Amino acid sequence: MKVLGILLFSCLVAAKAQALPAAPEPKLPDLPEETVICTFDDGVAFTMGEFKRVYGALPPDMQQMALRNRSEWLHEYSLMRKLTKMAEESKLDQESPYKEALNYSRLAVLSQAQMMEMNNSATVAPAEIVNAYDTQKEKYKQARVKAIYISFGSSPGKGKKAVTEEEAKAKAAKLAAAARGGADFAKLVRENSEDETSRAKDGDFGTFRVSDNIPDAIRAAVFALKQGEVSDPVRQPNGFYVFRSEEVTYRPLSQVRDQIFMELKNQHFHEVMDRVNNEAQVKSINPAFLGAGPIAPAPAK
Repeated sequence: MKVLGILLFSCLVAAKAQALPAAPEPKLPDLPEETVICTFDDGVAFTMGEFKRVYGALPPDMQQMALRNRSEWLHEYSLMRKLTKMAEESKLDQESPYKEALNYSRLAVLSQAQMMEMNNSATVAPAEIVNAYDTQKEKYKQARVKAIYISFGSSPGKGKKAVTEEEAKAKAAKLAAAARGGADFAKLVRENSEDETSRAKDGDFGTFRVSDNIPDAIRAAVFALKQGEVSDPVRQPNGFYVFRSEEVTYRPLSQVRDQIFMELKNQHFHEVMDRVNNEAQVKSINPAFLGAGPIAPAPAK
């Protein structure tokens, strides 16, 4: 009955949190930390500072409930204190399965706390950031391009027959050859490209970064080009692109410093975690526990 009551209480608290109507996110009361916000039935005072520390440990949905229904939350917290005290007086914390549950919860909370501490304390020297930028500069490459687009499959207009994939590829290859031969690329765009948006800007297709979410075929073609070079036709589901690289640059260190810092910090954290993980060895496992032992016969019916 005790377990059932606690579970029921937890369900009621969760249900109340989920039933709250959408509203502006409430804020913590602007009170000094030493301010007593309530006194419990056993005479213990509860201060604003203590509330903030408890509040910080709550999951987000419970934090919202604590601020939207403050008096109700205080009552529920008081009830939890009283039930806990009663459980301790009955020495339930020393009985199974409560003792094991408390120990496991302690392991879970402290192991998570230690990982957060290890992550927060990971340091990155300024020289590391500069070295990472210099050695991995290709990650920060960017290319400004123009493009011609030749479609296939759909009818180009009334009275015109649909262009096959082979015909579109041949036309795109011919335009690429013309551009490499010195033809005005902007003029080729205006006269041939079927991408209306870029055609209106003489083929300007924007600036690509290596990290952008673009098709692999386009990424490979664009970043293989040096400034002024023209690509072979690049097939996409409904057509072919011909790209010309207008400018190839690298994002300056000032723009990517924070990104590199976080990457190195995460790298250091994972290096430490890998070391700790390798040290946390489990030895002498009983094969029967792993299912490798003999299987007992089923009991007779």
